Amino acid sequence: MSLWNKLFGGPARAEQIDYYEEGLALAREGKHHEALTSLRLALRESPGDPIVLQQIAIAYTRIGMEAEAIKTYRHVLHRHPEEVGAHYGLAFVLRRRGESDQAAEHLEHFLASHPTDEDSQAHVDYARQTLEELQGADEGGEAQPEADASTDGG
Repeated sequence: MSLWNKLFGGPARAEQIDYYEEGLALAREGKHHEALTSLRLALRESPGDPIVLQQIAIAYTRIGMEAEAIKTYRHVLHRHPEEVGAHYGLAFVLRRRGESDQAAEHLEHFLASHPTDEDSQAHVDYARQTLEELQGADEGGEAQPEADASTDGG
């Protein structure tokens, strides 16, 4: 990993590491702890970047640090309330923790100004379905079991 090259005197080009891209690549490989390290380094280079922070929250979710994920998503939303991805991710972490009312509120925020590109459509559809289930549970029905992790924000 290029992080180790930089730490232990690897090639000079190690100074030009894109920690964000490295973090995403590690996450795609399922190396979430390592991804978190790279994403934290990316955050040092771009303090407060809402995109990096959301990726950190996703990494926290995937390694089971839900409280940290929630804090990170809320931090993003405090500074950047328009970040619909943070509403989406936070909604599903809250849902897993049984906080259905708060989860529904964040899904509503996401759906109010969701992305419209074709790649996001599965997430939009899943958010709508989940919100309907949560609202149905509030009306006396039972919420359906959660779907796969590829669309649930973590």
